[in-house]
Amino acid sequence: MYNLILTLVLILSVLMVIAVLMQPSKQNSAASAFTGGADKLFGKQKARGFEAVMQRATAIIGATWMVLLFVLSLLSSK
Repeated sequence: MYNLILTLVLILSVLMVIAVLMQPSKQNSAASAFTGGADKLFGKQKARGFEAVMQRATAIIGATWMVLLFVLSLLSSK
């Protein structure tokens, strides 16, 4: 059981890295680095299409990864 969960954690870790790298960039220019994105603070738009799918996938993979790590730590303490 321990080895199965450890394998799942490793696979989810790789998938998490891929999911984060596939997300589209939010910065449009070098000027946004100086403003810190303050111009988009109040004009926040809802994510659509590919961006929304990637955000959900990253959140689900991250939550599953955390739960499996807690289970793995409980199994390793026994």
